[in-house]
Amino acid sequence: MARPREFDEDAALDAAMAQFWSHGYEATSVRDLATAMGVTSASLYNAFGDKRALYERVFERYVDRGFRDRVRRFEHHMPPRDAIAAFFDEIIQLAMSDPHRKGCLIVNSAMELAPHDKQFHRVLSRVLKDIEGFFERCVAAGQRDGSIPANLHTADMAKALLASLMGLRVLARVAPQRALLEGAVRPVLAMIGVSTNPKKQRTRRSA
Repeated sequence: MARPREFDEDAALDAAMAQFWSHGYEATSVRDLATAMGVTSASLYNAFGDKRALYERVFERYVDRGFRDRVRRFEHHMPPRDAIAAFFDEIIQLAMSDPHRKGCLIVNSAMELAPHDKQFHRVLSRVLKDIEGFFERCVAAGQRDGSIPANLHTADMAKALLASLMGLRVLARVAPQRALLEGAVRPVLAMIGVSTNPKKQRTRRSA
């Protein structure tokens, strides 16, 4: 009979996420993780496998709490064009409330792990495809309801939004300035009919 866990798994995963997110994969040792998670190294291996397996578990948790949570909140409860605008608006807000400039774990992983880890590259590619799919569904739905120009190439627009999102996340780590971040996404959002008036955007956010 398996022994019950002697620690809070959710709290331990959150602690591991904080370590990886702040320091990166390579710079985080198993000892660092065990200390942060409040477990022994043996317990860590028994519960989660090796460091690489734990990282993938943490990464999936991050994606579910971040991207997938936004999809659940925005895609099915907002008009499609508003869902895209709200997605970017929240990303900028997160960047402005990130004093340690940890950035996005998806982008961080793309830069550090994906280039030389084939298995993780597949995991990351699937997540990026899911994000692109969200944008494509929203653009297509907006074209059907008339809120997004019908002459835009749906799939290409989704790719442009994905590229803008990834670039925004990188830029936010270097220069987390609201005017800069909003200005960076304003042209691509204008293509789908989102207001490009900075004063109007600030009014909407404070309402």
